[in-house]
Amino acid sequence: MGSAKSRFKVMTLTDAAAERVREIMANAETPMAGLRVGVKNGGCAGMSYTMEWAASVAPLDEVIEDKGVTVLIDPKAVLFLLGTQMDFEASKLSSGFVFKNPNQTSACGCGESVAIEPAKPEDMQQAMG
Repeated sequence: MGSAKSRFKVMTLTDAAAERVREIMANAETPMAGLRVGVKNGGCAGMSYTMEWAASVAPLDEVIEDKGVTVLIDPKAVLFLLGTQMDFEASKLSSGFVFKNPNQTSACGCGESVAIEPAKPEDMQQAMG
């Protein structure tokens, strides 16, 4: 199912997100295949985004190449992340990755948990253009 055959990108990165991922990977002690992004059940709104460094590509990962960065999407998360843009924001008090997800229906007050609906077939058609 890898993205080599896909006609759309499940997720894109802003320049700031790509720059931050490249910076972290350049300073890693061991080589990494990319950043794995997914979703998991939990939190007060129902789901939360997950991110971890991946040493290798899993057979069913959706592989996204964007702005010189490799992002691996957990196959269970594809429909929840379709159309998402990952950004990196920094302020005086905090910095971190944020997700602008058209499938997100709400978020908790702490910002750590979200409610996400899976993309519908018509969303898939629209994304494939």
